[in-house]
Amino acid sequence: MGAANKVPGISGGIIAFVGGFYEEFIFSLRQFNAKSIRMLLKGEFNSFFEYVNGRFLGLLLLGMLISYFSVAQVLDYLITHYESWVWSSFFGMILGSIYYVGSQFKKWNISLFLWVVLGGIAGVGLSLIPQLEPNDNLFYVFLCGIISVAGMTLPGLSGSFLLILLGNYVLLLVDSVNALYVSFGYFFQGDFELLLDSDNIRLLEVLLVFTLGSITGLVTLSHLLAYVLKKHHEITTAIILGFISGSLKVVWPNFKADEHYLGFVFMGVGLFTVLAIDYYGKTRRK
Repeated sequence: MGAANKVPGISGGIIAFVGGFYEEFIFSLRQFNAKSIRMLLKGEFNSFFEYVNGRFLGLLLLGMLISYFSVAQVLDYLITHYESWVWSSFFGMILGSIYYVGSQFKKWNISLFLWVVLGGIAGVGLSLIPQLEPNDNLFYVFLCGIISVAGMTLPGLSGSFLLILLGNYVLLLVDSVNALYVSFGYFFQGDFELLLDSDNIRLLEVLLVFTLGSITGLVTLSHLLAYVLKKHHEITTAIILGFISGSLKVVWPNFKADEHYLGFVFMGVGLFTVLAIDYYGKTRRK
């Protein structure tokens, strides 16, 4: 699930859904409420751990952290050396995500179509805005953290894709994570030289604030999204479908003259990856 959250076009929520633990995930997040806070303030840590399904969330978080570090290293290398192919794959994955979201509707009607169009207009409008530049303003980074976790709670909406639209994908999911990875490597060797590196310290600050924003978003959005999905599931899904479709222009790769054919191959690979995940999920639930 952590790896999926780093790849535009694959929603961590899809992985949770395919894996059969999506409902438990949302339920566990909703347990962070006034009652759980009272348990913490009273020092009832065992009761708190059991109430919020701590074992499940702890194992999930550990797995996500491990994948974040490993996938960040791979993405850093691939984006540096094969940028066009990486974005081609991401584009294909987003196409697959559009298919996945669209397949959730059992029956189409005019109302749903209009909501898709509305979401598409919003997506196209966003794609026409000059792409945002990376921004390490800590308040903006905190907001990025809140927004990005939508991909964990809404199957089909990729949090990484939202970070691309916000201009901070590489900064938050590649550069800052790699900075922490490299820092640990130096520390374990007894070398604290990076503590004097202002650029590295800034990236660590950015990662910390992004993490706090993500946690805040998970706890708050889980309540809001659970309500919205329960009351207006089809409308919400239709808007997401339109928004993703309308925003595709933002992630279209910049090919060189001789790269188009291979780029389409990688788009196919990305598309097949998401369809394979969807197919596995359907067969698993039978």
